[in-house]
Amino acid sequence: MKVLYDGPVHVSYFQIYVMSGGTFASDPAESNQGQANGLCGAALPGTLFLTTGLHTGRTHFTVELHAEQPPVDATWEEVVEAAFRPAEEEIALVEWAGEAVHLLELPVDDYRVRYCATGMDAAAEADTVKDDEPPIDRYLLQFWPAAPQPDAILEQTAEVAEYWHHAWKD
Repeated sequence: MKVLYDGPVHVSYFQIYVMSGGTFASDPAESNQGQANGLCGAALPGTLFLTTGLHTGRTHFTVELHAEQPPVDATWEEVVEAAFRPAEEEIALVEWAGEAVHLLELPVDDYRVRYCATGMDAAAEADTVKDDEPPIDRYLLQFWPAAPQPDAILEQTAEVAEYWHHAWKD
């Protein structure tokens, strides 16, 4: 396992992204179109639209690359998976409006991505976390090589996660 990023990030409007190929996944409905989950929008090629519990402020993100599918860690309250293939070699975790870009050393390949979260309801209730305050919610994004397959909800406990899973359905 290789850690690609581990540190604080700033989210706005419940959003942070993985981007490649210059495409910006700014439309949550388009990014989640046709998916079962509403937390990891992977409908647009080369992008992931990641939804958080926190509206605005600092939270913590870890991004990992695995050689094979890792076991699901039961400490995470929310767990979803989706298919992802970068559109080009430059891939980044991107904060709102490109305010910060964290490059990810992720080779171009077909991946399964697992997005895990904890503390989403508490973060949603707080709404905002200032930079000098400790994060309320935490997130883990795991990639491993895999053939494309439909997205899935593996674990859902938070009310806010349930809301997002249904928000983009037609």
